Amino acid sequence: MTEPQAVIAEDFAGRWLGRICRWFAVVGGAVLVAMTLMSVASIAGRSLFGKPVPGDFELIQIGCAICVAAFLPWCQMQGGNIIVDFFTVRASVRTQAWLDVFGALLLAAVMLLVAWRTGAGALAVKASGETSMIMGFPSWIGYAFMAPGFALTALVGLYTAYSAWRRRDA
Repeated sequence: MTEPQAVIAEDFAGRWLGRICRWFAVVGGAVLVAMTLMSVASIAGRSLFGKPVPGDFELIQIGCAICVAAFLPWCQMQGGNIIVDFFTVRASVRTQAWLDVFGALLLAAVMLLVAWRTGAGALAVKASGETSMIMGFPSWIGYAFMAPGFALTALVGLYTAYSAWRRRDA
C-alpha cells in the first residue's frame, strides 16, 4: 500500500497556508492540553473533595469540537487523512493524481459547506441566546471557533488539489 505524502509547499501560497495550518494545530493542541488539565482537576476534585469542576463535560464537548476543526487543516496539508487505496494501489501515478485532485476538491467543497453552515449556526444560536445547561456558557462561541478551521480546511483542500494537479504529469 502506498502512504499518503505531505504536500511539499514550494510556492508562496503553500508556505503561507502551511504556517497558518501549523498555528491552528498549535491552538488546537493548547485547547487539548487545557481540556486534559481540567479533566484531571475535575477527577481529582471529585475523588478527593467530592467536588468536580462544574460543567466539565460541557466544556469538553466544546473543546473537542474546536480541536477537531483546528487539526483538520494541518492533517490535510500533511496528507494525513485516510486514503483507501485498495483499488488504486496498482493504478498509474497519473490516475492516482487525478483521484487525489478529485478527492481534494470534494473535501474543499464539503468543508466550505460545513464552514458556511457552522457560521450560520453560530449566528442563529447567538440570536436565540442558547447556553449550556450547567454553566450557562454561550453555545455560539463553540460554533464561532469551529468555522475558521473548516474554512481553512477548504482552502487547503483547494491547494492540495492544485498540488495533485501539478503532479499528474510527473
